[in-house]
Amino acid sequence: MKEKLINDIVQEMAPYLDNDQKRKLNEVLVLKLWDKKFADPVHCIQKERLQTNPELLRKFLTAKKIEGCSDKTLRYYKATISKSLNMLNLHIIKITTDDLRQYLSDYQRINDCSKTNIDNIRRILSSFFTWLEDENYIIKNPIRRIHKIKTTSSIKEPYTDETIELIRDGCRNIRDLAIVDMLSSTGMRVGELVQLNISDVDFDNRECVVFGKGGKERPVYFDARTKIHLKNYLASRTDKNPALFVSLQRPFRMLEISGVENRLRDLGNKLGLERVHPHRFRRTLATRAIDKGMPIEQVQKLLGHSKIDSTMLYAMVSQNNVKMSHRKCFC
Repeated sequence: MKEKLINDIVQEMAPYLDNDQKRKLNEVLVLKLWDKKFADPVHCIQKERLQTNPELLRKFLTAKKIEGCSDKTLRYYKATISKSLNMLNLHIIKITTDDLRQYLSDYQRINDCSKTNIDNIRRILSSFFTWLEDENYIIKNPIRRIHKIKTTSSIKEPYTDETIELIRDGCRNIRDLAIVDMLSSTGMRVGELVQLNISDVDFDNRECVVFGKGGKERPVYFDARTKIHLKNYLASRTDKNPALFVSLQRPFRMLEISGVENRLRDLGNKLGLERVHPHRFRRTLATRAIDKGMPIEQVQKLLGHSKIDSTMLYAMVSQNNVKMSHRKCFC
């Protein structure tokens, strides 16, 4: 209790002191206050001012919704933070850095999850506690000293030309062929694909407008082969559903993300191919675009990334091109 009070005082004075002064202030406070007794700050706050954890979480989610976070992101935030608070079983103003470190450590041990997963939890908690600090619900952010968790980055290979042709040849109906062509030629997200309506497609200019993360819209472009296969698929349909891609059986519902993922996974298993999933087409397009000399800023626009760092994570530059560029520039 006293240690927390001392830390809070030093933290409040930090902007006005240099390192030696902060160290001296800490020594004086320890000396003068160590034998003193203090009441629990939770009991010193009037009950009507002490908001519960669920109330503060609800306000945080409301703020994030106003900032433009999608419903999917808000559900992920709510589930992650609620689980953390329930496990800690403490009021938010009493949670310390050690509590959070222990929680992350226990979570990784119990669930045997990756460092990437743990860092995602840390990132969400950091957003939550930073907001609490900015809104003056807490004096000190307890997760500020828990830094980004280092993770090993594995190379995620794009599809080869041969693999994409094998997948195309393996399609047993024209709808699946059109889906593979749309994903491979546009680089759109699978979530963007399933939201498309027939009216969104401009066949004359071979483009369509998709709605990406955060409700942002952008144009994407497809090739002539995709145009032909897509037109053939639409001509074969007998339903009146406005969605671009629907189920093969009645009542011809709009496809969902899981439907596309399962279809491609089954297709990959039948062909003996590993890791056949929609997102890999997106990575392949980014890699090919950079490999053929498209400026990274244009690839960023094509993929709908708000930050260019995200684009670089998607694209795998050919080592042969790196070698040739080095010889061209330095040899």
